[in-house]
Amino acid sequence: MRVLVVGDPYCPSSALRGAFERLGAGHTVDYADVVDEPDWRPTTASDQRIHEWTGSPAQVLGLLDGHDVLVMQAAPVTEEVFAAVPSLRLVCCVRGGPVNVDVAAATARGIPVVTTPGKNADAVAELTIAFVIMLARRMPEILRYVEAGGEFGHDNYEGGNWFGHDIAGHVLGLVGFGQVGRRVAVRALPFGMRVLVYDPFVDPAVLREHGVEPVDLETLLRESDYVSLHARATATNRGLIGAAQVAQMKPGAFLVNTARDSLLDEPAVIEGLRSGRIAGAALDISSPSPATGRHPLLEFPNVLIATHIGGATYETLAHGGEMAVEEIERYAAGTPLRNVADRTVLDADGRARATVTSPARAS
Repeated sequence: MRVLVVGDPYCPSSALRGAFERLGAGHTVDYADVVDEPDWRPTTASDQRIHEWTGSPAQVLGLLDGHDVLVMQAAPVTEEVFAAVPSLRLVCCVRGGPVNVDVAAATARGIPVVTTPGKNADAVAELTIAFVIMLARRMPEILRYVEAGGEFGHDNYEGGNWFGHDIAGHVLGLVGFGQVGRRVAVRALPFGMRVLVYDPFVDPAVLREHGVEPVDLETLLRESDYVSLHARATATNRGLIGAAQVAQMKPGAFLVNTARDSLLDEPAVIEGLRSGRIAGAALDISSPSPATGRHPLLEFPNVLIATHIGGATYETLAHGGEMAVEEIERYAAGTPLRNVADRTVLDADGRARATVTSPARAS
């Protein structure tokens, strides 16, 4: 098969090359990259069904040349692409959800769109634990103090001004127990934390098997010293943590969000910080920084805001490439695909209904 790996500024094709070297004989792999194209605007219905893209469909079309498989992270793949490249048989989107792919257009042509869910789960889980520890030890305040010219290194007992907490013996509440939430629990339990979980979509028996305690959201908020969000953003959970939920939180609890900004009602969080109900917060994603002035959350010295770095590790990119290669190998072998956006394109056994067999395209 002919495979085209299309990178972008966030995930360059060079970051995926190592994973694709294993495809070996019988496959030709080409590499290319799209660049940001801010002037491109969605015009067709298909264009408007995608979001979070980099580049344009025209850039993608300029790279495709009779390829059977297209791999990308952020390049946009729309009806325009599918219509112009009849050889295309499989699309691999190296991210958890194929938001930059018109899946409906692919399905109409019987083309499976596979994804790489959980590719960044380890990285996000590690960042979550780091945030918990930083909040426990008051690192946001300490770093601001040092950067503002505060004294340090003069007194063996200067740490007495910055007493924090161990995390052992404290309660971590996880809102969501998917790929990331499970990995956070695996890391938190050895620290000696008690872990509560609210996830109405996971069987309580499964939660207990993982050594965590299933609870409702109100109980989690009331008993947790650290509340960490790991739910997938949906239309129904926008503002999941709002004024009512902040009021239910244990006084002096900390808040961590490495999921999506839509899960938080930021004005409610700001009021919780102002009142002291929330002792501090660490957010990997928030509302955008303003064009002028400071973000309102930064008025609090006990708040840490990161620049959406949860999945920004080289290992995450490599893992995504490995997962895509595994799906390509399954497709080529005619075995069931795993992470498919729309499974109606598969047969009853989970295999693609059509596979590429043309020897003319093998190398």
